[in-house]
Amino acid sequence: MNNMEENRTLNYTPKDFKSDQEVRWCPGCGDHAVLSAVQKALSELGIPKEKFAFISGIGCSSRFPYYMDTYGFHSIHGRAAAIASGVKTANPELSVWNITGDGDALAIGGNHFIHAVRRNIDIKIILFNNEIYGLTKGQYSPTSEKGLVTKTSPFGTVEEPFSVGEMVIGAKGKFFARTYDSNVALSTQIFSEAAKHKGTSVVEVLQNCVIFNDGIHDVVTGREVRDDRTIVLKDGQPMLFGKNNDKGLVLEGLKLKVVRLGENGVTEKDILVHDSHEPNPGIQYMLANMRYPDYPVALGIIRSVEGHTYEADVEEQIEKIQKKAKIRCMDDLLKSGSTWKVE
Repeated sequence: MNNMEENRTLNYTPKDFKSDQEVRWCPGCGDHAVLSAVQKALSELGIPKEKFAFISGIGCSSRFPYYMDTYGFHSIHGRAAAIASGVKTANPELSVWNITGDGDALAIGGNHFIHAVRRNIDIKIILFNNEIYGLTKGQYSPTSEKGLVTKTSPFGTVEEPFSVGEMVIGAKGKFFARTYDSNVALSTQIFSEAAKHKGTSVVEVLQNCVIFNDGIHDVVTGREVRDDRTIVLKDGQPMLFGKNNDKGLVLEGLKLKVVRLGENGVTEKDILVHDSHEPNPGIQYMLANMRYPDYPVALGIIRSVEGHTYEADVEEQIEKIQKKAKIRCMDDLLKSGSTWKVE
């Protein structure tokens, strides 16, 4: 039976990907919803369970592998991207997922993160962004808003935060998407697309920490405001948003601008149409960087373009070298160069 025939016989449900371990995140933590969305997405992919590997670093989100009935590795702080890169390169047939947080990925793990993206290794990075260090009890992180008062910034942090999308696209990333924890349907769709993409897929999840940074994303994802303060991007469709779907984005000079349909003669034909597959990242870069109150926060798949993957290029290089190599076994190696026989 070949892989395609085997995949057709699979009939997984999300429950098949749940381990027997008690989920020990705080009640109300956004991680629960992300776990549910991942398990739902995996059940629909038609990939055998033994082909999945979940690699995490350190942090609340990094408990993730324990709750998945797949292969997994709970690694060390900031090093999950490096270990996931090794796993994928050693066994390209695996679907490798890197579970990480804003502190784990962008502080101590920042170097590994940007180089995994740059190399375009076929791993799936889910970055939980709650803009705080949760596991170590509430210190500010690389994505914390400037001025945020925390245990390590009692007078407010004076640092400018990282933008995850800006980092990914700046590191020549080929796939970047954004969702928020409580939107399980959108997250499931994005995780499925990330799984199918060949290359490094980075999904930023705006996630809530109920203990140390509760409600940090409510200003844009709150039930009463999210229609007007977020925009769900869909390929081939105009960039419209709002409760009445009457606001949109246009390009004015070199900048994006929010307009309202019907005002100043603006019609739907004037609205930008989303194209995540455009190789030139200019518009995608601006979309990833949009911030409330000047703009709606972009959700959905922002960038998805094809490119050579690291592990495929490594395999191809090895095959080429092996074809030309004079040394093909240990005996060839031992008998190469200057040799002598001891009587």
